[in-house]
Amino acid sequence: MIYTSSPLQRNLICLLICLIILSGGCATLPDGYPKEQSFVIEHTDNTDLGVAVSRWMQTNDGLSGFYPLQSGSDAFAARLRMIERAEVSIDAQYFLMKSDLAGHIFSQELLMAADRGVRVRFLLDDIFSTVSHEELFILDAHKNIGVRLYNPIATRGVFYLNFLGDFKRANRRMHNKSFTVDSQITIVGGRNIADEYFDLNTDTEFEDFDVIAIGQVAADVGESFDLFWNSKRSLPLDAIDVQFTTEQLDKVRVELINDFREAHESIYADAMTNPELTDLLENGKSLHPAVWEVISDVPAKLKAPVAVEKQHLVNRISELKEMAHNEIVVITPYFVPLDSGLEFWKSITDQGIRVVLLTNSLASTNHIAVHSGYSKYRKRLIENGIELYEARVDAIENMQDIPSPPDNRTLHTKLIIIDRELVFAGSLNLDPRSIELNTELGISIASADLAEELANEFFAGLAESAYKVTLDEKGKLIWEGVVDGQQVTEHSEPSSSRWRRLKAWFLKIVPDSQL
Repeated sequence: MIYTSSPLQRNLICLLICLIILSGGCATLPDGYPKEQSFVIEHTDNTDLGVAVSRWMQTNDGLSGFYPLQSGSDAFAARLRMIERAEVSIDAQYFLMKSDLAGHIFSQELLMAADRGVRVRFLLDDIFSTVSHEELFILDAHKNIGVRLYNPIATRGVFYLNFLGDFKRANRRMHNKSFTVDSQITIVGGRNIADEYFDLNTDTEFEDFDVIAIGQVAADVGESFDLFWNSKRSLPLDAIDVQFTTEQLDKVRVELINDFREAHESIYADAMTNPELTDLLENGKSLHPAVWEVISDVPAKLKAPVAVEKQHLVNRISELKEMAHNEIVVITPYFVPLDSGLEFWKSITDQGIRVVLLTNSLASTNHIAVHSGYSKYRKRLIENGIELYEARVDAIENMQDIPSPPDNRTLHTKLIIIDRELVFAGSLNLDPRSIELNTELGISIASADLAEELANEFFAGLAESAYKVTLDEKGKLIWEGVVDGQQVTEHSEPSSSRWRRLKAWFLKIVPDSQL
């Protein structure tokens, strides 16, 4: 049953229902389109990466090694360096890719790897990716590259009507992000393939986090990739009814090459020769040896609602949180706890465990509807003992080396640090969409050194990068922070315009289950 609180809400829901009914005959794409199955290439120990990884593991008790990628430029450079060193295989799985500088460089690097004989498998969710089909077809046309779209929306007819016509299917997305080379080295985290994730966007920086990992952990990530690559909703480009002329494809090829040349003459020329990344990839320096666990949802989660006990990833993370004794640090761009989440976090703080939560402010978020859902829980979170912080949109950190730093900052990091002993990094947002509708991927890393390093960096910059949200003597929300070295207190959503606040109020009509 649907409950609404106003005539406006009822009218909007009726309009949505009408659109769904009208779109009932719209185009859809079938599950199980004919395709060949393929799997991770094993026995790659004789590759250059394999030899280097084996040597490192022999001196580190057979453990896998981990290194945080916090800078966007370093995160992109690491991917490019890994592509250049690939000898056997590249498996890339992303939620989003754009036809921008980062996307063009990434595509051109994949083509160059395929020219060397490297097998490339590229799996991309279809819903928010704006990379052109021409670019994907150019990649897929190479004999050593396969491109598949996950759960794509039909291109014939009107996109939004196609979406609504198959809403139950289209609303469930593959949000996993991984990048694995030669089954020896992998990157897992929150970044997609677009300028804003790699310090290339002059308007907004997406402050994000990945972890680069070597050893058996890469093979474990590969097993998760195979499940999605071979699933029924992973469709080859042949299933997409699109045709291009030779002239259209040639034009896109020229754009790819030009952007690639431009990048190697710009800031990425420096990033590609970063000595720390060189030591990392050549000698394994700075890696943290650790016991790990790759935690992944499975494709079946996208077919139908999954019972709570079968939400594998979030249940495992809850188990890890319940093992805490002293402190849990949570960084998440989107946080909609629902009443069940409030009870869970209260059960943690009731044990005397410190919980520090950083999420986006209204000014910094890129999804206002999610902030609207989150905002109704703020007061109760604080009353339940959570130390709540919201990211400042104008706090651009660690950007001094970029010629034209962006104007605004959006928090996109998904990171949990438990007792400064264990780190969880991945694609999971703490909202109903990630928990119930999308599939996610992450790694838990049992490294006190890494956890302590990340926790120290977090707390060192917290006061000047975020507002602490508390309650005044009347029980009203206030925002406290340090701006330009001065302590400030705000009594309404900081740095947000009246129009943005109006949109946040209006979007409270969106059900929490869709956030």
